[in-house]
Amino acid sequence: MSVQRARVLIVDDHPVVRKGIRAVLEAEPSIEVVGEASNGLEALKKCGEISPDVLFLDISMPVMNGLEASGRIKAEYPNTKVILLTMHEEDEYFFQALSVGASGYMIKGAKSEELVMAIQSVMQGGVYLQPSLAKELVTDYLRTKAAAAYDGLTQREAEVLQHIAEGFTNKQIAEQLYISITTVQTHRAHLMEKLDLHTQAELIKYAIKKGILKPSQ
Repeated sequence: MSVQRARVLIVDDHPVVRKGIRAVLEAEPSIEVVGEASNGLEALKKCGEISPDVLFLDISMPVMNGLEASGRIKAEYPNTKVILLTMHEEDEYFFQALSVGASGYMIKGAKSEELVMAIQSVMQGGVYLQPSLAKELVTDYLRTKAAAAYDGLTQREAEVLQHIAEGFTNKQIAEQLYISITTVQTHRAHLMEKLDLHTQAELIKYAIKKGILKPSQ
C-alpha cells in the first residue's frame, strides 16, 4: 500500500530560493512539490486551487508578507500547515509566527535534512523549530530572566545600556551586537523611557548601581 505524500507549496519572492528548496524536497520520496508562489496573496489563491498540506512561506515578501499570509491561510484553510522561512533570528519573529498559526519556523540556509524533518514534524501535528534556533531561544529566555532585576529591561536593552554607558556610539553598538542602528535607537529610547533617565551621566550612574558597569570603567 502506497503512503500518501506530503503536498508542499513553496512561497518566496526569490526564484533561486524556490528552486533550491524544490530541489531538496523533490529528492525526498515522501514529499510532492505541487506548486510555487512569489508572494502571500498568490499563495492564498493557490491554497484554494490546489489545497497543499504544507507551505514553506517566506516572511519578507512584497504584496503580502508571510506573517499576514499565514494568518489568512490558517483562517481560511485550517488544515494547511505553515512553515515560515526567514532571515530573522530574533525570537520576536518566532513568537509572531506562532501567534498567526504557523507550525514551523526556520532560517534560510537550513540543512536539507532539516527541511524534510520540518515537514514530517508538522504533518504529525507537531511544531518545528530549527534546533539552532531552539538553543538560542532558551539562552535568550534565561538571559531575559536574569535581566529582570534591571527594572524590567530586556537582555538586549541591558546590553545596549552597557554599551551606551561605556561610551560607544549607536553605530559602534550596532556593529558589536549585530543589529541595525535603527534597532539600537529604538532600544535606547525604550530603556530611557523605562528608567526615566535622560542624560549620559544618569545612565552611567544607573549602570554602576545595578552592576552592569563597574566603577573602574
